[in-house]
Amino acid sequence: MEVPACGKSLESRVSRHTSPLVNREIMTQTEKSLLFYAEHPDQIDDRISMLKGEWDIERTLEANASILELYSLFISAIMRRRLYILLGIAVVGFLLQHAIQGWCPPVSVFRRLGIRTKEEIQLELYGLRMLKGDFDGILEISGMDPRDRVKRVIEVLST
Repeated sequence: MEVPACGKSLESRVSRHTSPLVNREIMTQTEKSLLFYAEHPDQIDDRISMLKGEWDIERTLEANASILELYSLFISAIMRRRLYILLGIAVVGFLLQHAIQGWCPPVSVFRRLGIRTKEEIQLELYGLRMLKGDFDGILEISGMDPRDRVKRVIEVLST
């Protein structure tokens, strides 16, 4: 099944600064997940619960930066290793760069590890809800083959 390019609704500063190959891989994984749950609708509610707890790239970056900053402050202050203050400066610099540009070096690492943007998580969440029938009054897909249903869901949510 061909993976569509991200539409305007999926575009974010992070995805614009991510390699197209990585974006395509994340989209492929989302499509595979939707196809699996289209074929196993009894498990959709469990997946939706998991998605509601999934950390997006912003939260992951903030948490990791906080941990590294606290570590550098601790080592610098308690253990008197002043050189570690440079780690904290680098971390804060990366956060500022991310706030301004939507990208910093740790984002590339996290994206390659499969950490998704909020928009990408929402695509899967709303795709599952569509497959489940939550929006049947808006979009009729219940009689379609699972692959066609997933293709239509992604098409609708990516525009």
